[in-house]
Amino acid sequence: MELRATALPDDIDALKAMVLAHAATMRERDAEVARLREQLTSRALEIEHLKLTIAKLRRMQFGSKSEKLDRQIEQLELRLEDLQADEGAADTVAAPIARRPRREGAGRKPLPDHLEREERVHSPAHESCPDCGGRLKPLGEDVAEQLEYVRAHFRVIRHRRPKLACACCDRIVQAAAPSRPVDRGIPGPALLSHIAVSKFGFHIPLHRQAVMYARDGVEIDPGTMGYWMGSVTQLLAPLVDAVRCHALAGTKVHADDTPLPVLAPGNGRTKTGRLWVYVRDDRPGGCAEPPAVWFAYTPDRRGEHPQRHLAHFTGVLQADAFAGYAELYRSGRIQEAACMAHARRKIHDLHAVRPNAVTEEALRRIGMLYAIEEQIRGKPPDERRRVRQAKTVPLLADMKRWFEATLTTLSAKSDTTKAIQYALNRWPALVFYCDDGRAEIDNLIAERALRGVALGRRNYLFAGADSGGERAAAMYSLIGTARLNGLDPEAYLSYVLEHIADHPVTRIDELLPWNVAPSLPSTAHVEPIR
Repeated sequence: MELRATALPDDIDALKAMVLAHAATMRERDAEVARLREQLTSRALEIEHLKLTIAKLRRMQFGSKSEKLDRQIEQLELRLEDLQADEGAADTVAAPIARRPRREGAGRKPLPDHLEREERVHSPAHESCPDCGGRLKPLGEDVAEQLEYVRAHFRVIRHRRPKLACACCDRIVQAAAPSRPVDRGIPGPALLSHIAVSKFGFHIPLHRQAVMYARDGVEIDPGTMGYWMGSVTQLLAPLVDAVRCHALAGTKVHADDTPLPVLAPGNGRTKTGRLWVYVRDDRPGGCAEPPAVWFAYTPDRRGEHPQRHLAHFTGVLQADAFAGYAELYRSGRIQEAACMAHARRKIHDLHAVRPNAVTEEALRRIGMLYAIEEQIRGKPPDERRRVRQAKTVPLLADMKRWFEATLTTLSAKSDTTKAIQYALNRWPALVFYCDDGRAEIDNLIAERALRGVALGRRNYLFAGADSGGERAAAMYSLIGTARLNGLDPEAYLSYVLEHIADHPVTRIDELLPWNVAPSLPSTAHVEPIR
């Protein structure tokens, strides 16, 4: 506002009043400008937050979930796939005389020895020389193998029990009927294990399996298969309980949970149940005890459920920041170990959308921690603790100071601040693994155990009832434990279902995967999950 000389009064008091009014107006204008700037800053932060959230959701829905910073690897892999596809297409249409020379080092791996071989001899059309008619003699042979697929098939096993009568006393003798996994049912152990692993291991719903079996002329109603799965789960209940006891008998357990949609009775809608997972796997710490995973289903996510599951557990609990675990740590009977991967993931989500110097430096520092863990994987707990105290503790202390200094340069409402603050709020639990060689840097062991459940949700959409969630938890426990121990789940369940009906319940531990492994064929052994 300009004060024109012609408008100025001659009276000094009036002039002072005019100046004061002008000053007040300027103060009000400055306050309004400051308010608008603050509002714009707040809106800008909110817009930035929304952009980051939308980008994260789009990546989760449509894009890769890999947390690698450099995408060149994926581009190179795609380029390699295209080149290989072009090479295969060229080999198909090229004339034999124009075939390119074989690349050095391009030999394929030999086919496994355990596969069935079928010999097909391709002899010359004539037994005499086509030029002179002389007798041909063996000179050698060329052998080439071709991998073929033989479609799975059904077969019927007829159990015949002849009756024998004694000619002297009319005594009738007959062998006892063999036990069946389903009382008076027609399915054999191998069929039941195939249905179970197809549903809970490969996420093929029963109605889709029914369509597949019908192509072989065998019609099995999905409801019938559901009844079989209920009978099998009941039969395997003691074995599942044995898995639970072993999984919680160690000094460290990894815990996590995931939602499971369940059909609510009466209204046709779904409610959200919960699958809890508890994994015992001390192999990264050099322990020879077999790993095991136990799943439990609950209709909700109240903290009382993990408190009940771990009521008798003592040791280290590696888990996320779920508030329901807090009560377990109060008595000191269970020590809390947090997950560095959770803290890293929050920073990486920001870096993937909008990389900057802060997120890049944070990820570099966390990467240094994981490099140390790679060096000591499989070492005894004492050695792991010694290395962590010497190498990891200084890095963590420096990273904490850097986090705190960085916060002073960031807005309190920014997403980067929230990501860093998450790590600082969990700091004692995040660095616990440096004081205990049994603990891991993260909880990825539990997350890997839940990966199959996440894939299954996309196929079967929801469980039919709470009882269905409990059956799923039981089967996930046995299938997951078999995989952890390097066994083919289908071969393992087939063996168990063949023997469990006549097996004493007091010796149920003999049917745990690591005890059954010597009785299974070598083809049932695969690389264990780590």
